[in-house]
Amino acid sequence: MKRNSTLMQFFEWHVNADGNHWKRLKEQVPELKKIGIDSIWVPPVTKGLSADDNGYGIYDGYDLGEFDQKGTVRTKYGTKDELIDAVFTCRDLGLNVYVDVVMNHKAGADETELFQVVEVNPLNRNEDLSEPFEIEGWTKFTFPGRNGRYSEFQWSFVHFNGTDYDAKTGKTGVFKILGENKDWNEHVDNEFGNYDYLMFANIDYDHPDVIKEMFHWGRWLSTEVGCNGYRLDAIKHINQKFISTFVKEVRNHKGDDFYFVGEFWNPDLNECRKYLDEIDYQIDLFDVPLHYKLHEASKAGRDFNMASIFDDTIVHSHPLNAVTFVDNHDTQPREALESWVEDWFKPIAYSLILLREGGYPCVFYGDYYGIGGEEPIPGKKEEIEMLLSARYHKAYGQQDDYFDHPNTIGWVRRGTEEIEKSGCAVVVSNGDDGEKKMYVGTHRSGEEWSDLTYNCEGTIKIDEEGFAVFPVKAGSVSVWALK
Repeated sequence: MKRNSTLMQFFEWHVNADGNHWKRLKEQVPELKKIGIDSIWVPPVTKGLSADDNGYGIYDGYDLGEFDQKGTVRTKYGTKDELIDAVFTCRDLGLNVYVDVVMNHKAGADETELFQVVEVNPLNRNEDLSEPFEIEGWTKFTFPGRNGRYSEFQWSFVHFNGTDYDAKTGKTGVFKILGENKDWNEHVDNEFGNYDYLMFANIDYDHPDVIKEMFHWGRWLSTEVGCNGYRLDAIKHINQKFISTFVKEVRNHKGDDFYFVGEFWNPDLNECRKYLDEIDYQIDLFDVPLHYKLHEASKAGRDFNMASIFDDTIVHSHPLNAVTFVDNHDTQPREALESWVEDWFKPIAYSLILLREGGYPCVFYGDYYGIGGEEPIPGKKEEIEMLLSARYHKAYGQQDDYFDHPNTIGWVRRGTEEIEKSGCAVVVSNGDDGEKKMYVGTHRSGEEWSDLTYNCEGTIKIDEEGFAVFPVKAGSVSVWALK
């Protein structure tokens, strides 16, 4: 029987910009495999604005740390050779690698150009604030350091439909580029009227040359890096029709098992469902609705009804298309989507994604190793490893939920014959000390179970009818199972 799969996001916003991150990954691979991680999501591997750029200010998609551009050969994370070395170390030990791809915009252009725009209302991009006028925009990408290697395509303002800076006047705003067949793309999120534009020079996926070039790049990158899948950044700002065909193009090139997960940052389950429908369930989505439920629960404490924790979440609605997570690089403190799950609730949150049947859980580097920067936050390596061990060895078989109390909930995984000593009983409390009487099976009668988290001492004996009363300490989680 196949063991449970677990993904790790192997970066946080403040990882050291020392060019050694790919080396760190290579060194950590044996340990990650040992704790039950079998897939790695790596940050953008492409050249950004500078040696310190996290990769989301993407400059050149064909420069993986190989060319002297933007004042550096390496990226923030290392050189191309070091990247490929780390990827193949992962692959050799049986770990999949998913590369973060940024396809919404480009940044750090090589030259400016003059072109016509209208300024639009940032809160309603369908509302023009000006008559057409000329700006000088940073939209010409010639990639002189690469000199046509891998692709001779050069970008100019005709390949974009929006930008945010006029070098002529120093003015910032949201400027819609004018021209033949130029407009915001349709099939994007409707926040702000049309949320095609996010930042920098916004790629126009209505332009046939752009589509052709991005298909070529997607195929090239998958082969050049040797990865098993892509994490698609900011897809609510990208034409859904393009995303759907991009996925098909790459899979036609790499095979049907090439994996895709999209960052569709919308807490509304109905919008997430609609997106999955429109792309015909070709990709998974990060369960943003669940993240916000976990954040809310961590803030509200005992006032949050734990029985409702999975209501209106992707993992409840579409468990086979949900990548569940607690936090990520955007939700960590002082970042763009800050919604950090409180420290006391972190082990509970991880039990909710790691020990249940539905979803593909993702462990955040910042939660495991800690967060750097000016205000560092220590990681929860030991607590997460205990839960990862329980996931790998115990969390199998039929799932029975006991979500019948606002503060104390539980569930049982019955286990399976194929995995010896599997099965567990999980109890969570966001209030006082509690307990939950749960059925684990008559075949368990007489077994002595203990709490793998060590939050509760002693053992619990399963009675003749297959029941036991499993305790939990206030504001914590206990995972009861055979040693």
